[in-house]
Amino acid sequence: MISLKVQSVALQELRDGDSFLQSGFWGLLKSFFGWKPYAFCVQGKPLLVLTRKIGHLLTVAYIPHGPDVPHGSQNARFLKDVSSAIEKYFAPKPVFIRFDLPWIIKSEDFYSLAPELMKAVSDIQPPVTVLVSLKETEEEILRRMKTKTRYNIRLAGKKGVQILRGGKDLLSEWYELYKQTARRDNITIHSKEYYMRIFNIASSGKVSAPKVQLFTAEWEGELLAGIIVLIYGMRATYLYGASSNSKRNLMPNYALQWEAMKYAKSQGCEEYDLFGIPPADDPSHPMYGLYRFKTGFGGQIVRRPGCWDLPLNRPVYALYRSMEKFRKWYYKKFRK
Repeated sequence: MISLKVQSVALQELRDGDSFLQSGFWGLLKSFFGWKPYAFCVQGKPLLVLTRKIGHLLTVAYIPHGPDVPHGSQNARFLKDVSSAIEKYFAPKPVFIRFDLPWIIKSEDFYSLAPELMKAVSDIQPPVTVLVSLKETEEEILRRMKTKTRYNIRLAGKKGVQILRGGKDLLSEWYELYKQTARRDNITIHSKEYYMRIFNIASSGKVSAPKVQLFTAEWEGELLAGIIVLIYGMRATYLYGASSNSKRNLMPNYALQWEAMKYAKSQGCEEYDLFGIPPADDPSHPMYGLYRFKTGFGGQIVRRPGCWDLPLNRPVYALYRSMEKFRKWYYKKFRK
């Protein structure tokens, strides 16, 4: 075990990272919805840890997209050293620490590098995503896209789809559309308060926060689609999207993403994260349409290890893991 230099710091000191998930903004947001944020400086790098009580007795810890170190066998063991260094700050001690690793990998074979870890029952953040480079000119970015994607972007413009950019002033109407999207696609969404908090915290000046923008697509005054995009550091991330059941032939979603990319580029961003696709180009996958849509923008497919657990109390962790497996079966198989 390596002795790490660890210091507990204020949320305001979490800044200058690559991921908004490791920002003071994300910690403050989650503090309103059942999580307790802890901020650390580990070997000179910021680290956000979120803890949550499960019932009256259990506490779990979650590190979203951290720690931010290069991938490799030595760094897999580094996770155990990080856990040993920070676990003393938690009261009560968590049953396990769940790492949602940001490391980019070329293979899904991560377990052999970290035998102390266990693959989580489910991932929290999407382990596979598409990153679109914004370093080139707009013409070059368009040229990298698939022909059908470019065609749909231009079609939306020809059909009169208009893109508006705003903030929480557009949120109420967008959220009604988001509820419609959730019913259609059978997904779970947060309360309207959650999304309002995102905008309020981002503009509060209390912590280092991303710039949050809501883009909406309209046709003859009718709201067709909308997306929430976060700009943090040199990266823009498409985080939430809603779309109407009608007039999908006008291709508003293509126009929205392109407008968001152009805006992000104008703000100095070097890449645009489409934030999640299915793991493979598989037509039988229920989300295959999403795979085709996002990969059509010509970005690089990036794979991360997903969530890995380091048990600190193995007997209790085994019980919790069994509960997670049952919950996953219930919602993914039985209830669906």
